[in-house]
Amino acid sequence: MKKSESKYYNTALLMNQALVEILNKKDYEFITIKEICKKAGVNRSTFYLHYDNIDDLLYETIETTNKKFFSCFAENDIDIAKKIQNHNKEDLILITPEYLLPYLNYIKENKVVFQVSAKHPIIMQSIKKYNFLQENILYPIFRIFDIEENQKKYFSAYYINGIYALIDEWIKGGCKEETSMICDTIISCVRPFEK
Repeated sequence: MKKSESKYYNTALLMNQALVEILNKKDYEFITIKEICKKAGVNRSTFYLHYDNIDDLLYETIETTNKKFFSCFAENDIDIAKKIQNHNKEDLILITPEYLLPYLNYIKENKVVFQVSAKHPIIMQSIKKYNFLQENILYPIFRIFDIEENQKKYFSAYYINGIYALIDEWIKGGCKEETSMICDTIISCVRPFEK
């Protein structure tokens, strides 16, 4: 990366972080470019070198967050949706430390982003992520386990919302407990008879 590209990237990251921190305290529609610039330590002209408006910054912030999230997983785990059909049933139980710990570690390191996602699920596109997970990972696994078509949405709601409720409690408490404890709690709730 060239020095000018590095400076551009670092400035963009500062504005991403500023937007997330402000969103954690204020509704999106009331955020101004002025306060983003002040929080990021840049001037308005720098903002406009990067973005046309706050929506552009929000889009980039979401994309950056998603890329950062997926980078915490092993390379071969990222394409799990493509690999589902080739796995044994035993390999499709994703409520394991192998899959949960990278996710929980990422949450702990980026708890402000997740606090913002909980406060502003529409703005942070949480529904879009939920639908992707449901359509590309859970539903294909449910087919392999012969879950009835009319039951899939209920199984999906149970897994996603149940696990999210545990994680949400952890985030609200400031992610003070170790990720291994949260991982064990999720596994105990989802698979109580497999100890």
